[in-house]
Amino acid sequence: MKKILLLLLLVNFISCKDSQQNADKNNTIDSTSNKNTAKMSSSIKQKITPSLWVDKDAKAVVAYYLSIFKDGKLKEYHKYDNPTEAKEQGGQVSFETAVMEIGDLEFSILAAGPYFKFNEAISFVINCKDQAEVDYYWAALTANGGEEGSCGWCKDKYGLSWQVVPVEYFDLINSKDSKVREKAMKNTMKQKKLILSELK
Repeated sequence: MKKILLLLLLVNFISCKDSQQNADKNNTIDSTSNKNTAKMSSSIKQKITPSLWVDKDAKAVVAYYLSIFKDGKLKEYHKYDNPTEAKEQGGQVSFETAVMEIGDLEFSILAAGPYFKFNEAISFVINCKDQAEVDYYWAALTANGGEEGSCGWCKDKYGLSWQVVPVEYFDLINSKDSKVREKAMKNTMKQKKLILSELK
């Protein structure tokens, strides 16, 4: 537990240090500093960014997701040395961070050791335009160590949960026709990957 707390404090320390450095730059009367600060601020597009904690190798994690989400990109990568205190407590020599963009959404990656694991309490919904897209993401996410779940849920090889859903599904389960709703819901319970033709 001490290791985990120390690591969290370390991550917080780096964030605070960066914030303080930026604040110091803002307080100086220097046009270059003001331009740099404005540039950093403008690069953050989202008010809220999902942050994914993984064991190691942030670049490999990003490469994995970019192999699935073809329109994505790696936006940032940083490697930090742990301070002596963290190493003495049994912490890792270093840790990594990365920012990737997939599906117009930025994700922050923190590769900082095997302290936390994903569970189904958090999942990401992939809104698919048709069955072919459902088939693609389902196959890609469950391959190479991924895992099929039920009712359109699956896990990728890192254990992160996804809901792979055709957008038409929401029309079915929210239909004004009770028979349409009931059939869609009943058949959902029988499926792993959602098969749209069987839900209609």
